[in-house]
Amino acid sequence: MLITWRARLAAVVWMLAAPLAAMAQNAIQSITTSQQAGAEVVRIELASPLAAIPNGFAVQTPPRIAIDLPGVGNAIGRGSVEINQGNLRSVNIAQAGERTRLVLNLRTPSNYRAELQGKALLLVLETTASPAMASTGETVQFAAPQNREQLALRDIDFRRGPDGAGRVVVSLANTQVGVDIKQQGQSLVVEFLRSTLPENLRRRLDVSDFGTPVQSIATFQSGERVRMVVEPRGSWEHSAYQSDNQFVLEVRPMKVDPNKLTQGPGYSGEKLSLNFQNIEVRALLQVIADFTNFNVVTSDTVTGNVTLRLKDVPWDQALDIIMQSKGLGVRKSGNVLWIAPKDELAAKEQVDLEAKKKIAELEPLRTQSFQLNYTKAEEVAKGLTGQTQGGGSGGGATASRILTQRGSVIWETRTNQLFVSDIPSKLEEIQALIAKIDIPVRQVLIEARIVEAEDTFGRTLGVKLGAVDLRGLAGGIPGYKVGGGNYVQIGGNYVSASKQLGLMEEKIDVVETQMVNLPANAGALGTSAAATIALSLFSPSANRLLNLELSALEADGKGKIVSSPRVITSDQTKAVIEQGEEIPYQVATSSGATSIQFKKASLKLEVTPQITPEGSVIMNLDVAKDSRGELTTAGPAINTKHAQTQVLVENGGTVVIGGIFTQNDRTDVSKVPFLGDVPILGHLFRNTTRISDKTELLIFITPKIVTERPSTR
Repeated sequence: MLITWRARLAAVVWMLAAPLAAMAQNAIQSITTSQQAGAEVVRIELASPLAAIPNGFAVQTPPRIAIDLPGVGNAIGRGSVEINQGNLRSVNIAQAGERTRLVLNLRTPSNYRAELQGKALLLVLETTASPAMASTGETVQFAAPQNREQLALRDIDFRRGPDGAGRVVVSLANTQVGVDIKQQGQSLVVEFLRSTLPENLRRRLDVSDFGTPVQSIATFQSGERVRMVVEPRGSWEHSAYQSDNQFVLEVRPMKVDPNKLTQGPGYSGEKLSLNFQNIEVRALLQVIADFTNFNVVTSDTVTGNVTLRLKDVPWDQALDIIMQSKGLGVRKSGNVLWIAPKDELAAKEQVDLEAKKKIAELEPLRTQSFQLNYTKAEEVAKGLTGQTQGGGSGGGATASRILTQRGSVIWETRTNQLFVSDIPSKLEEIQALIAKIDIPVRQVLIEARIVEAEDTFGRTLGVKLGAVDLRGLAGGIPGYKVGGGNYVQIGGNYVSASKQLGLMEEKIDVVETQMVNLPANAGALGTSAAATIALSLFSPSANRLLNLELSALEADGKGKIVSSPRVITSDQTKAVIEQGEEIPYQVATSSGATSIQFKKASLKLEVTPQITPEGSVIMNLDVAKDSRGELTTAGPAINTKHAQTQVLVENGGTVVIGGIFTQNDRTDVSKVPFLGDVPILGHLFRNTTRISDKTELLIFITPKIVTERPSTR
């Protein structure tokens, strides 16, 4: 029995000491740097040679390179080595369990190449091509070729990403194919090294209808390489990654926001570069966890290997690529990421939801009262129960019900309170909901100014011309001799001519002597009388008279009517203000009798305001300005001015929502035929009236958000 206990104790000691012994077998002895052929070389001396080149990755921002050394300890005696030579600032040494990580802190982003020389690990730092260099056409090697013979590409496809990015998907023969990427002008050139292109893939794809920056893709054979030319348009950026045998070139629209950290739409992580050949998925997830400082919990069902190549990709996009390639899902809780197959996650969520449902069905109910200050309790109760009309209990429609099936609510109108009975978790939701909706509504003061301006001008000219010969009434012979004992005389009409001959005993009226009676038309310009001037040319001895009366009127009028209705209302609440008169008129009924009805002639402002988050006001406006018009046989007419529109106005700003400009020019001429057309002298035989009316209607709207609560009086 004693021997057995000692044997077990020895086994336990050996098991605890085995990792330490394995770790002690190899350790970092020193770290030095040197310059070789223009490149910086970091030499890491180890106690014993490494079995294989260790894995690592490069980070763009901040610039650094991380190398993982499994089964290697730290014999230097300190956790940091200051270098400060060339592009390398320092090297941090972090040890966790049986693994040691070297972090190279750089001044500028750089790629690296690892080599083994005996007991030393050499890291050759390669300067990353800047965007300016890439734009000039310098080739960036995505992956070095490892195949000796030419391999044929399997397929070329194009897809549109949900963020508007264009994805060129190339199926490679295996993971050994090398890839070079370079930008030539506005084109991207991808070369697959030591590859062949089947005849069915030698074509040009027009993908402009996909709505991405990529317009076309042309693929052809060029020596021992397959060259692909991608033609983007507009402002764009690109990235490339490879998962197993699938190479993806993504061209996405350039983000306008300069403060956004990510280049990939929808991703917000720091950029990293990864290059792994046939690595376990669990180990790759651990690398990302170390980079992001997240705690990653991986399900036991996550297995398999993956080949992955990424350059300058946000870490969350890299994680998404790994998840998609292996059918995995991720759930985040705080700083913990739980990664498992999608089916397993869905089953776990289903079990959790069913458990919550059982708890909700068995949990005891609790009653809580809510005091509402700004919202009617009845309206909130109907919303909680999904009812469209009255009712105060838990019955009713359940299409939009917020309460559980066991919950109920009643309201008290006098005190404006709600009494809700439901499970505690649902009561907390209702309390948060009421806190959001039971708030004072902001108010808006809307001021409208309706300006009606009128400018009238009129001018009228007229003449009266008459002649009379009184020699016949004085015992003489009137008129003029025309030969053969005949005479002719001039009169305004045949009555005047008869009286001049003495055929009628009445006196001659002045109006009867007028041959041209075209005075100024004063009625067309208003009620003012036209100014007149009269001239008489007569011969006392011969008793003959020639009368001339000139009349003229010029009228100029300007008027302005300003109507300013104002109304205040709550946000998103319709308000109407109206002032005017109702005009009665008669209408016939079906029996033949008449009845009195009324028409409105009023000033009306109808508005529904909506306050936007930035403080402006959206208004649905209906403005009408009606007035009594001309009197007709059926009653007075209604002059209507109406505007209906929707506008967005800043707080306190003024906008003109409508304007009507009317101009009426009219010229009337009345004249004696032929005589009225005689130059200069024709003015004595015609009447001229000219009218010019201008009217303009403008509607100004000014909204003001009321910020102060009105005082109670």
